[in-house]
Amino acid sequence: MKIHADLSVRAVVDSAALDWVPSPMAGVERRMLERDGEEVARATSLVRYAPGSAFSAHTHDMGEEFYVLDGVFSDESGDFPKGMYVRNPPGSSHVPSSEPGAVILVKLRQMQADDDVYVRVNTLDPAGWQVGRPGESILPLHIRPDEEVVMLDWERGSSFSQQTFPGGVEYFVVEGSFEDQNGRYDQGAWLRLPPDSSQTIMTNQGTRVWRKTGHLCR
Repeated sequence: MKIHADLSVRAVVDSAALDWVPSPMAGVERRMLERDGEEVARATSLVRYAPGSAFSAHTHDMGEEFYVLDGVFSDESGDFPKGMYVRNPPGSSHVPSSEPGAVILVKLRQMQADDDVYVRVNTLDPAGWQVGRPGESILPLHIRPDEEVVMLDWERGSSFSQQTFPGGVEYFVVEGSFEDQNGRYDQGAWLRLPPDSSQTIMTNQGTRVWRKTGHLCR
């Protein structure tokens, strides 16, 4: 299965317009944003757990990262409520579940073999947020020479000068909306721009986005 699998091409998905597709486990459904492979695949998806559902034990040979959009997601290492960002490195395994139900943004099989750090960041805790450009707050989530993952808050009415991304850039709009020279991206939008893309950003109403850069030129 290939969905937006060509990383050299710009891709935009309104996740709210996608159908929920059943997974192999009862009570667990997916909205597929990008995918290259069958059940074992390089993938970016929204995954919805019904209350009381669980997924069978499995290992992430090339790692897993996720952001909890709603509810509480759990495994043996703890409970992760809305706003948690989690990375489980290559070779890690777990048995995921959700007692109250949950929706997560998850990326699979997209880590380097030496990326061996477990990460847990509560993005709703104001303590880690930093001042960025005028009109911007930034929360670093995971920084490597070949990859940078952050949360960004852009204030209402902000605009930013053109920026070029040598290693590409990927966004998920958590709240609000923003615009660039090619369109508008509302809550739930997923956007991927290939390496060496340039972008000029503005936001009328303000927004919070998850952003990853540098990872598309490997």
